[in-house]
Formats: sequence, C-alpha cells, structure tokens
Amino acid sequence: MSHKILRLPELKDLTGLSRSTIYARISNEDFPAPISLGGRAVGWIEEDVMNWIEQQIEASRSGNSKRKNEKGVIKPQTVIDNT
Repeated sequence: MSHKILRLPELKDLTGLSRSTIYARISNEDFPAPISLGGRAVGWIEEDVMNWIEQQIEASRSGNSKRKNEKGVIKPQTVIDNT
C-alpha cells in the first residue's frame, strides 16, 4: 500500500488554509492530525486530507449542519424530513 505524505507548504497550497488555521483546526479536532516523520518533522496523509476536502465540499453544498465523526473530522449531518 502506498501513501503520499504532504508537508506543510503543500498542505497549505492544497487547502488554502494558513499554518495557524490548520493547527487551530487540529486542536479543535476539525482537521486530520499529522503523523510524525521523526525528529521535529510531521506530515499529513494525502488520503486523509482529500477526504476532509470532500467532506467540506459536501457540507458546503448541502447547506446541512456539520458534526464530527469518530476521527474528529467534520462531516455533513444527515437531515431526515418526517413530514
């Protein structure tokens, strides 16, 4: 299995978020956490970030409220209309 690791500059370009926003969202469990690459180096698994982006797109387009899944990543809330 092959995983691509994204470093911070590439992550910022991909998401359009600043460093401080990324780390604030990680603290709030609203963004995938980085993995340790040894020493003081960290990176993000590309698949996790791409899934987060897809969830943001779905939530934005659906207009539904957002909630966190078990990994702390926000996902669109399912709305059931019982009328």
